[in-house]
Amino acid sequence: MNGRSPHEKRDLAQRCHPSDRLVHDRGVAGSVSLKLSVVVLTMGNRPEELARAVRSALEQEHVDVEVVLVGNGVDPIGDRAGVAPFDDERVTTVHLPKNVGIPAGRNRGVEASCGDVILFLDDDGWYRSQRLGVYLRDRFAADPGLGIISFRVRDPEGGRGERRHVPRLRAGDPERSSEVTTFLGGACAVRRAAWDAAGGLPEDFFYAHEETDLAWQALNAGYRIVYDASAVMFHPAVLPTRHDMFYRYNARNRVWLARRNLPWLLAFTYLAVWVGMTVLRERKPSALKPWFKGFVEGWRKPAGPRRPISWRTAWRMTRTGRPPII
Repeated sequence: MNGRSPHEKRDLAQRCHPSDRLVHDRGVAGSVSLKLSVVVLTMGNRPEELARAVRSALEQEHVDVEVVLVGNGVDPIGDRAGVAPFDDERVTTVHLPKNVGIPAGRNRGVEASCGDVILFLDDDGWYRSQRLGVYLRDRFAADPGLGIISFRVRDPEGGRGERRHVPRLRAGDPERSSEVTTFLGGACAVRRAAWDAAGGLPEDFFYAHEETDLAWQALNAGYRIVYDASAVMFHPAVLPTRHDMFYRYNARNRVWLARRNLPWLLAFTYLAVWVGMTVLRERKPSALKPWFKGFVEGWRKPAGPRRPISWRTAWRMTRTGRPPII
């Protein structure tokens, strides 16, 4: 495990003893009970919301669950180690000395986890239903080919929610479940075998499109991804453009996504389509300038290992409703 001392590695090995974890393959019988690991990434600036998120995970009924708190550049709980819900023995903390970005932070959380199914929960999100864990456990146990479930994100204020939270082209009805080709990084559950087959999240991305990179590789390994409207997470309505680096990273990582994962004909088509869509959508120089700066950066800097999906996978994605050119 990256950056861990021998003592920490030994503690993790004892906590995640092989007898406590199933063999992670696609032949798990439907009657097997799966353990859930909820990974929560935090920068320490939402203490009350973080406590709510942890409680919502620990309160899941009739399921084996643990919580892994990852502090991105901070101690995730500070002086609250002896205070509920952080004093629960099912809570493990990982303190990263600096902010390594969302994908690297979540990768460290997965490395510290023991579960057969990994849930990612934003520190300002929460699960209102205490039966969500059982529902997810049973879905994964019954369908070995199911790799990832993307949750429905509900606005706690009662709003309809954002279209971007429904990971498909026809996003008008958030209450309709369907197969999809990507998922929401902070509102999902991933089978560990699918995670391993995909190789985890690309850490150089730092922020934006890392979930799609993993999704495409999971699809290429033969797994399915579903948007399940019955699996609900609550999260305040916020815009991604609140982040200063949004436009730059969005463009840079989209280039890296194509360079890493698509056959070249599809890669060039995909990027041409997104250039056109961005120009039509944004129009404002304040958005287009950093976007094109990131686009150029995506070509100039290394994208990481190239693992192009097969044309068969591209056809599966097309039949699902989202060809890998948009």
